[in-house]
Amino acid sequence: MKYDFVALGDITTDAFIRLKDAEELMAHGVRELCVRFGDKVPYEEVTEIRAVGNAANAAVSAHRIGLSSAFITWLGDDENGTHCVEQLRKQGVADEFVTTEKGKKTNYHYVLMFGAERTILIKHESYNYHLPANLEPPRYLYFSSISETAKEFHHEVAAYVKIHPETKLVFQPGTFQIKLGAEELKDIYAVSEFFFCNREEAQTILSSGGESASSGKTDDVKTLMQELRALGPKIVVVTDGPNGSNILDESGAWHIPMYPDPAPPKNRTGAGDATASTTVAYTALGFPAHEALMRGVINAASVVQGIGAQTCLLTKDKIEEWYAKRPADFQATAL
Repeated sequence: MKYDFVALGDITTDAFIRLKDAEELMAHGVRELCVRFGDKVPYEEVTEIRAVGNAANAAVSAHRIGLSSAFITWLGDDENGTHCVEQLRKQGVADEFVTTEKGKKTNYHYVLMFGAERTILIKHESYNYHLPANLEPPRYLYFSSISETAKEFHHEVAAYVKIHPETKLVFQPGTFQIKLGAEELKDIYAVSEFFFCNREEAQTILSSGGESASSGKTDDVKTLMQELRALGPKIVVVTDGPNGSNILDESGAWHIPMYPDPAPPKNRTGAGDATASTTVAYTALGFPAHEALMRGVINAASVVQGIGAQTCLLTKDKIEEWYAKRPADFQATAL
């Protein structure tokens, strides 16, 4: 089957642990979550959310907006993996490209919640990463977080997109991919249609971006987007927390403010995934890129109202309801 949207990346179960006795500190300009070392630290509750991760969240988001969606991932032959596949099916995501490897564990991450913020303890298991032999070129291939053992696999993905120009690559790098920088993954950047990251991640990526970028030290988001676009992606989105989101394509650069929270956020996990996947989905539906990003920001505002990255993802009809009642100052402005 030819899908509109195929997500590619690792899948995991997130265990959300709400801490009761912790504090937030600033050390050398970095916010830190602190608990007493060597002590028994109480927590309020733990909630398990199955079949999540950057790419899994994107696949579910695209399906809810109305695209045919599938997921390429790998997992272990354990109970956790079984539950993840069951959850994917419940969410309407095709699992024909899910590979179960004998003797392996399925990823399991811990999300430490304190207030509306979270710190995620991650561990990506190592799998035999290869694209499915029966993958018919989709309209969009959404590539995100994957194990640090999969460095060579990135070149396979880039080669696939190069020989299938009908497929538009969306690259939303995960932790390991960001650390690699742009030089190590230059073939991925070169064939990307969309690229998504936040401002701090952009600076990290560009610090090893080769001759086409400066040092990544600038704080000017438009400059960061221009340097990222020079690496190959046609459409670049750089988010900037409470300062909003920014997009650059051939028509120019645009800034989108945050959509006002309807209530205090419960947890920010998955907000970036919602922004990115919704922007791509709306572009697939024919919207100009900056108008698509406005819908992405709306979906992110909904996601932070729940626990888990997929719990409060909106359908297209609901996104349009939010858009219709948007405040007057929620609009795209040229940078």
